[in-house]
Amino acid sequence: MQPIAPAQPEVSATTSKVEQLRLERYKKYHPPTFSRLATDDAQGFLEECHRILRTMGVTEMSEVSFTTFQLRGAAYQWWRAYELSSPDEPVSLTWTQFSNMFLIEYVPQSLRDSRHVEFE
Repeated sequence: MQPIAPAQPEVSATTSKVEQLRLERYKKYHPPTFSRLATDDAQGFLEECHRILRTMGVTEMSEVSFTTFQLRGAAYQWWRAYELSSPDEPVSLTWTQFSNMFLIEYVPQSLRDSRHVEFE
């Protein structure tokens, strides 16, 4: 007799039905994923996710939640480590806090500096 695999908990067990419906709608826009591969564009990933979420009128706290849902592989492990080590609930991060933390982790300082100069 094969052992029965435990049921997987729902990803959004603590979210409301409205948030679950928004997440389904968000996924229909085919947001990018990010896995920390060398070919992944961290800045582009954030910008595209943010553009979709703003268009949908999603709240700032949900922006972080929906964007982290798109993380894969090593990037997801980085986020999971943050969640486990954070004394505050990770969902309390603002978009600005999350995006700054993400860019520091995944965009080299030299590239951030050059984009800053380009912006000026």
